[in-house]
Amino acid sequence: MSDRDEQPVAGNDPAPTPFAAAAQGQVTVYRDVSLIDGTGAPVRRGMAVVTDGPTIKAVVPDAELTRSDLSDAETVDVAGAFLLPGLIDTHQHLSTPPNRDQAEKLMRRQIYGGVTAIREMAGDLRQMADLGRAALIGEIAGPDICSAALMAGPSFFDDPRTWQVSQGATPGTVPWMQAIDEKTDLPLAVAMARGTGAAAIKVYADLDGSLVARITAEAHRQGMQVWAHAAVFPAMPGEVVAAGVDVVSHAHLLAYHFAGVQPPAYRGQREHLADACRRFLDAPDDAVDALLDDMRRRGTIIDATASVVTRIPLAPPGAVEVVQDMLRRLIDRARRAGVTICAGTDYETPPGDPHPSLHDELHHLVHVMGMPPQEVVRAATLSGAAAMGQEATMGSVEAGKLANLVIVSADPHEDIDHLRRIVTTVKRGRRHDRADYDGTATETDKEGARG
Repeated sequence: MSDRDEQPVAGNDPAPTPFAAAAQGQVTVYRDVSLIDGTGAPVRRGMAVVTDGPTIKAVVPDAELTRSDLSDAETVDVAGAFLLPGLIDTHQHLSTPPNRDQAEKLMRRQIYGGVTAIREMAGDLRQMADLGRAALIGEIAGPDICSAALMAGPSFFDDPRTWQVSQGATPGTVPWMQAIDEKTDLPLAVAMARGTGAAAIKVYADLDGSLVARITAEAHRQGMQVWAHAAVFPAMPGEVVAAGVDVVSHAHLLAYHFAGVQPPAYRGQREHLADACRRFLDAPDDAVDALLDDMRRRGTIIDATASVVTRIPLAPPGAVEVVQDMLRRLIDRARRAGVTICAGTDYETPPGDPHPSLHDELHHLVHVMGMPPQEVVRAATLSGAAAMGQEATMGSVEAGKLANLVIVSADPHEDIDHLRRIVTTVKRGRRHDRADYDGTATETDKEGARG
């Protein structure tokens, strides 16, 4: 660049970043907290969490804090409150269809609702790349975003949703949403997807098992994760798991392991779902254990999306109950088998709702699916981070990890709905006090959260 190029251009000042991560050297001590660290361990009372800029510096008993620990540090006394990792929603679609104003408002609600990271499970990644950048550098208040680029068989791309997220181009031909068949140059296709900024390939529909395995192998070779529906038809659950994908979404699709029918295309699965669930329920309890053991051995994570079946007509009228019964048994067997379960939603609550949809999913996992609250907290924290491939940097309250935290006024291990009683969300060291949330304003209407 020339000297002239290096000079600032009038009128091109950078956008303000009122929600930027805390700066290194900006030390905050959260004192006398009841700590839920995200690992599934019991509550530890009388703890202190020290953050330095965007990261956690130390987690120690409050009584062991030294004068040097407190020198030049901001002290936040949260005695009686519970501090845990920021929550993670592992199944979102904020860009289907793309709507920038709506997405910003939902992201704002998520961060003030305790959600510090999401998996964007395909959509218009042109919009999501910009939203993710804006949230990361603090132009807007919102969670960190890990996005997936979608791959599916050519027959899928007459779906109207694919046109919504490919506006200006042809669905199936864009890097974030590609039609794949046996002739596809997979190294190039994966490289194109990676170039969108996506962290993963989402394997969606109308692919056979051999092609799912080839996509997975190439994505892993190029350093990307693979997130798949639990059955993508004609590939069945066992084939999807055997392909080596990292996460399977929509646990109800695992019922097709017993279906006795193989829908030739993804759209054909709904008419058979109720029967597949009945076959699952009629089978011996341990009949699914071989599949679950394979998942545990491979480290395959289940993104359950358990509550979505009550909101989207996935089966004929009157069949929701049998799907719920199937899910309840499957989740119980998966827990006992040691398979990791994370918490994803696949929907958002209406704009007027004060909390994001993840809280409804967590309530559903406890009160309908029968998971203990302690396990559900882990599903929404450390297991969610693992589903994103980010467990080294987030998901638990440990020194060296990102200072992504949520403070609530009551114990969620006693009642999972206590997670709605949010005092403060901390993302990368920056506090977002719940009292500052008005539920309507966009970022440009706000002065910024307190540091």
